[in-house]
Amino acid sequence: MTAAAIDYHHLARRIKRWAAELGFADTGIAGITLGEDEHHLRRWLEAGFHGEMDYMARHGMKRARPAELEPGTLRVIAVRMDYIPPGVAHAWDVLDNPEAGYVARYALGRDYHKLMRHRLQKLADRIREVTGDFGYRAFVDSAPVLEKALARNAGLGWIGKHTVLINRRAGSYFFLGELYTDLPLPPDEPATAHCGSCSRCLEICPTQAIVAPYRLDARRCISYLTIELDGPIPEPLRAPIGNRIFGCDDCQLVCPWNKFAQLTQEPDFAPRHQLDGPGLAELFSWSEATFLDRTQGMAIRRTGYQGWSRNIAVALGNAPPSPVVRQALLSRADDPSPLVREHVQWALAHQHGQASAVSRPMQPA
Repeated sequence: MTAAAIDYHHLARRIKRWAAELGFADTGIAGITLGEDEHHLRRWLEAGFHGEMDYMARHGMKRARPAELEPGTLRVIAVRMDYIPPGVAHAWDVLDNPEAGYVARYALGRDYHKLMRHRLQKLADRIREVTGDFGYRAFVDSAPVLEKALARNAGLGWIGKHTVLINRRAGSYFFLGELYTDLPLPPDEPATAHCGSCSRCLEICPTQAIVAPYRLDARRCISYLTIELDGPIPEPLRAPIGNRIFGCDDCQLVCPWNKFAQLTQEPDFAPRHQLDGPGLAELFSWSEATFLDRTQGMAIRRTGYQGWSRNIAVALGNAPPSPVVRQALLSRADDPSPLVREHVQWALAHQHGQASAVSRPMQPA
């Protein structure tokens, strides 16, 4: 079929139907103009808020210019996929149990990158059946793409004050993916913002990483500290991390819009190895081989065994003093990794400080 013979409005409606059949909860189409977002990105980088994520600066403004990343791009098909599985341990119950480790709810099951990219490829294949060969490229958090801005422009939600995308009908617990394409599809209306005067996400952040509405200092963000950061976690931020060992959901947990969050129907996102509320001491006993075996195909692999152990050491240091916690830490006091050893020593000292504070008698008034 020639381009002139294609009814792109009809094709856009079919694309959204096909995407739903492939398991995407919502689909929209955006143009490629991101001027305001490019200015925001530039200011964010100039402030150094990206920390050690050098790749954020290395790609320059290509992130905000889809046609530079993928020449010929005219439109972006944006999709989202819910990820909270049914039956998962309640987040606050885990956070309130200092002897358990908290893993961000998006990372409990299979790594979403490959799953969503495979579905996007299937969507492209369906489109090709109608249009013939066309230019496209699929992305799932894997290239310099301003995915939240594109999703907003495609009508999938607005960027909240915590910088996470929010959908009026589904909250914010979902993944995003994009299909860059040279098809001149009709774009959807961008979503409008509905945070109003709410500031719960700014107030709840354990490390005050949301320094202003819509402005996140990644260097203070627990997701950055426990996943992206390769070296030591800055000491002033260790105690506020609490028992969060991979990522953080606090700003989403308090968002009023998440009362509309939808459970996923994707079985691959179900929790593996009871990681929706695991005991810290047991996790700290994992060998590297165990870690690699039990996190196979999961996003948790990204932090590596050293980073995983570093994070758990900090969480153990923040746990109430007990023989079990102390023994778990002592068992790895001579860990081969200097990074792990340093955090174990901090944890033991922090435990000692907590124990001393509990046992110290009250001074007379």
